[in-house]
Amino acid sequence: MFRTLLIGIVAVVAVSIPAGATGEPNVTLTALVGPGFNISLKNPDGTGVSHLDPGTYTIAVTDNAIDHNFHLMGTGVDQTTDVEGMGSATWTVTFTDGTYNYRCDAHPTQMKGSFTVGNVPPPPPPPPPAAKLNGKVTTKTITLKTGSGSKVKTLTSGKFKLAVSDTSKTQNFHLKGPGVNKKTGVASRTKATWTLTLKPGKYTYRSDKSRKLHGTFAVKAAS
Repeated sequence: MFRTLLIGIVAVVAVSIPAGATGEPNVTLTALVGPGFNISLKNPDGTGVSHLDPGTYTIAVTDNAIDHNFHLMGTGVDQTTDVEGMGSATWTVTFTDGTYNYRCDAHPTQMKGSFTVGNVPPPPPPPPPAAKLNGKVTTKTITLKTGSGSKVKTLTSGKFKLAVSDTSKTQNFHLKGPGVNKKTGVASRTKATWTLTLKPGKYTYRSDKSRKLHGTFAVKAAS
């Protein structure tokens, strides 16, 4: 009698365990492509998906265009509708830590999106902006200065943006050194901006029409 009662209690407890207690998420995301060049992936509350917890999700896809498709891809996931077809689909996918992308394969640069899942390392910091230099040549002088106005004598290798002002019709500004050979025209007044990568070594700037107009500076390796 006691054994029969115990089995009955265990059975009732087992039936009473809710489905959500298994730890599997029960979240449906909405994917939409078309009409036109619209493509989106949204949370149940209608907001765009930007970050999700790892787990299993249902993707309800609506494809409203005969010339677009919805392609979802990332670690362990590669699901797509047909470019030439329309209709709906339901996918069950499991997302893990990382970045996932969705796009239209016919227009991948125009119609695309991405989101992260779980713990994703931050992107690398952007490269520092190019340092500014100012070069100038007149009928009688030639100069190369830093953005603060000091004469350039020594620089550390890297990227630089050189703004050149050539105010003479008889001279030009010519910069030459490792990996660089840039110059303005001799018979014209002009302004130019050059983006340069300066490497370790010796550089010269001069006018090709006058030996008196010249200067040098050194570039050292970054530590």
